[in-house]
Amino acid sequence: MNMHAQARSGYAGAAAPIRTDRGAEYAIFARVTHRLSAVDEADKHAFPALAVAVTDNQRLWGALAEDLLDDGSALAIPLRAQLISLAEFVRKHTLRVLAGKASIAPLVDINTMIMRGLRGDVEAAS
Repeated sequence: MNMHAQARSGYAGAAAPIRTDRGAEYAIFARVTHRLSAVDEADKHAFPALAVAVTDNQRLWGALAEDLLDDGSALAIPLRAQLISLAEFVRKHTLRVLAGKASIAPLVDINTMIMRGLRGDVEAAS
């Protein structure tokens, strides 16, 4: 192996994408939203998967709300307030889903709108 080939192979593992904060947040929302979307609510045997999916989503929103309450948050206060309000809705709606009284569709819709905003599709998110 010549020097150039060795140099290329030495850096081959460094080809993993570098993510921004927004990119990392988008990836987390995408993963959680995919799991929510994959649950078949009509299948009574799918309740364990539904419970895991909505609980993971609730954890994500809980962590987001905690970050938003931190004085170091770079987001504007009105946006922080709106997102905290959404986090509270997600918390309450998750309980309704787990009780069999609501659909997961609003949770998927909210996450999808957040993902659009993170991606920069402001017009599509509004």
